[in-house]
Order: sequence, then C-alpha cells, then structure tokens
Amino acid sequence: MRIVLYFFCCIGFTASVAAQNSPDCRTAIPVCADMPYLGSADGIGDIEDFDPDVITETGCLEKGSVSEANIEHNTSWFVFRAGTDGQVGFDLESLSATAEWDFAVYGPDVDCVAISNGTAQPIRCNYEVNNTDFTGLGVNPENGQVGAPSLTQNLNTYDEWLDVTAGELYYILINNFNTNFDGDPEPFSITFTSSSVNANQNTALDCTLRDEFLGLDITACEGDPDITLSALRSPAGPDIANIRWYVDYEDDGVIDNNNLLSGPPAVAEELVIPSQIANSGRYFVEITTASGTPPTVVDDGGILITIFGPPVLQEVITLNSNLTNNPDQNNIEIIVEDVRGNGSFEYAINGGEFQDSAIFLDVPPGLNTVIINDKNGCGITDPIEFLVVGYPKFFTPNGDSTNDVWNIKGIETLSDPVVFIFDRYGKLLKQLDAFSAWDGTYIGKEMPASDYWFRFEYNEVESGIVIAKTTQNHFSLKR
Repeated sequence: MRIVLYFFCCIGFTASVAAQNSPDCRTAIPVCADMPYLGSADGIGDIEDFDPDVITETGCLEKGSVSEANIEHNTSWFVFRAGTDGQVGFDLESLSATAEWDFAVYGPDVDCVAISNGTAQPIRCNYEVNNTDFTGLGVNPENGQVGAPSLTQNLNTYDEWLDVTAGELYYILINNFNTNFDGDPEPFSITFTSSSVNANQNTALDCTLRDEFLGLDITACEGDPDITLSALRSPAGPDIANIRWYVDYEDDGVIDNNNLLSGPPAVAEELVIPSQIANSGRYFVEITTASGTPPTVVDDGGILITIFGPPVLQEVITLNSNLTNNPDQNNIEIIVEDVRGNGSFEYAINGGEFQDSAIFLDVPPGLNTVIINDKNGCGITDPIEFLVVGYPKFFTPNGDSTNDVWNIKGIETLSDPVVFIFDRYGKLLKQLDAFSAWDGTYIGKEMPASDYWFRFEYNEVESGIVIAKTTQNHFSLKR
C-alpha cells in the first residue's frame, strides 16, 4: 500500500489550503502516515542548522561541487514518532521539473542541537543526483530500484528501510539542491510506506504527536534569531475566529501572562519570541473556531522554549587545600552564572580534557586556567585564569631559575599573611610576607637538603567576621 501524502498547512483540510513549510530543525513539523501532506521549500530558514563554516559534510550529507550549494540549500524539516515496531519508509516525489530533492533521517531520539553540531550523524540519507522523480527509503515505485546503504556517487537514489521501535523519535531533513531561481517555493510530496504502514496507516506512526501542533520543545541560545510559533497547524485549519497566546515562564503550572498576543489570524497567527533568557517558558495557544465546532482548540502540553546564555564564570571555590587539614590536595569547584538554573556545562583546566563535573581534585597551587563549554552549543569561554592558594611540596635552589625559591603561592590574595620557616629543631630561619620568598639560605649560608617546617598566619572573612587563621606543615629542600 502507498499512502500519497500531500502536505498542507492544516491537517485534515482540502488541497486549496496553502502549503506550510518548516525550514528549521527546531520547528520541525510533526507528521503522521494517515492523511495527505504536501511540502515545498525555498530557502534555509531563520537559523543555519549546519554552520557552513564548520560543517561541510556530515555522514553522507555532502556540500557538493557547487560552493553555495551547502547541505541545507532549500530545506524542510519533519519529525515523526514510531507508533509500532517494524519498518518505515517513504517516497519523496518531485512535483516540479527543476527541483533536485535530497534527504537525511536522524534518530532515534536525537535532538536538533546534536544534529546541528554533528554529534548525531544521519542514519539514512541520499545526496546523489536523482535520475527519477523519486528518492526515499525502501523501493523506488517508478523503476523498482531497491534501497541500499548510501555510498557516494553510487547513483542509487533509495536507501534501506528504517527499522523502528514504538516510541522512537526521528527527524527528516528534505533538501532541494537545485532551485528554479524565480523566488517561488518548489513542491514535493512525501508518501510513507513499508510493512508497518501496510498493516495500519493510522498506527504505524504515532498520530498523537501531531496533536502537539506547536511542535516539539525548543532549545536556543541567547542572540539566536527570533523563534516564530505558528497557530496554523492546528486541527482547526482555516476555521479560526480568534487566537490567544499565553505563557508560563517558570514552567511550574502557573500562567504568568494570560494574553501575550490575541486577535484574528491576520494579527495573531504567529507569535515571535526574541531569543533572550528571560523569554524561556512554556507557551500555549488557544484558537477559537469560526464555526464553533469545536468551540476552541488548544495544544494542551504547549511548547517549552529554553534559551541558554553563553557560559560566564562566577567564581572558583577552594573546597580544601594545603592550608587546611589535607596537605596533599587542592580541590576546587567551578561556579558558573546560570540565571535559570538549567544550564549544562563541561569544564577543562590547564589545557586538559573536558569533564562534566565542576569539581577538580589535586589542582596545582598558583595560577591555573579553566575553559567552560556550554553543552547546548551556546558558546565556550577563552581560558580564564584562577589562583589556588597552596604551597609547593619541594623547591630546588640550584640557580636554574626553576623552583629556586619557596613561598606559599597565592598568598597575595589573603589578608595580612606572614610565613615563618623553621628547621627540624624549631629554629626560625626566615620570615616571609606576600612579596618575599626563601632562597634556601640562613645568614648567607646554604641550608642542606632536608625537610623544613613552616607556620602560616593570615586573616580570612567568615560570615562577615575576620577570623585569624594559623596552619603549619612541612616541605622539602632538594639540591
């Protein structure tokens, strides 16, 4: 069975309804296999899902020989959820003489961030020159060509069936390599096929996903292009008298603004949301129908929009150090400014590997650097210097300009510091402040290689009160 799908802007209405397109992954259109759809594309949308300066190839998606024909030349994005276990395929048919359609399928259960940064590679795709009007997954209905794994320049326009498990989420990118250059979108049809669809076209794909007509939840970065939500994909179709948008900014079940925008379709069919952290929240729309049947249509779950800012270092906390009760460790925690408390970051210090934990153990005393990366793709910091107060375990005063003198590193950050150095018998050899160091001598004579003791006194503010602190330990002089 082949279910020819003509993609209309509004589900369940006639071909006279203008076609709707979503050229950005973050606003991918939920689809099902039970009714007709018609698609069209001309342009890459508001955001670049594949930064052309960074990603020129991802899996079997290739930029090609034409420099401006990158992998998102004229795009449409769709998303579906498998309703049953089995196979899913589709036929993508060109409905114009000039279009050159390609596709890629991502999943299961990836998101647009992973797709955009190349972490998620397509599991099915075809970016070959099409010598028929069809490309897709499964079997070409025009010439019987059986799908095969994608290989560059194999000229096979069909890839293999997709084996799915109920509940899995998949994205489809459809790209028009060519364009008619007249400014008009070029049309295509997409037809879902395979044994799952043959068995039951109403359940092969989970049609409840389409009830979330505002689309899947969106994550964005502060400063991204504005996010545009559309009310025109609802089951009301064109049967609209009034539209009202409202929002729960904290996503806590309490509506914070009951009327962001309202009016007839000409006024309120789209809600434009600037990409600023303060605009994160769950957005809803209520559509009042003109016919009154049904009276209203609401996407009950709304759409959660989370906007992340670039990582900003707030402070570096010393959890314990050589100056406390553990002389073998300097443990620190990186604190990032996170306005809404929902950021996701990874950290690297002193040019090392990134880690998810903000806590680092055994950090060397003195000046260090940290780099913070936002895992949502919203930026990475330059190396930021931070200071760990601690003492070297040894020094080597041999005149090679490396570890020739000894003092507590980071001492200049403390209040009223003073250091006393003693030999093993308790004889005072040197008194240091923040601007001096011991060179391993006593009254001009070199002291022998041995362990030496120090007592360190300084002031520290705790709960607004200045507390006098004292600590003592030992270090080695090596010659």
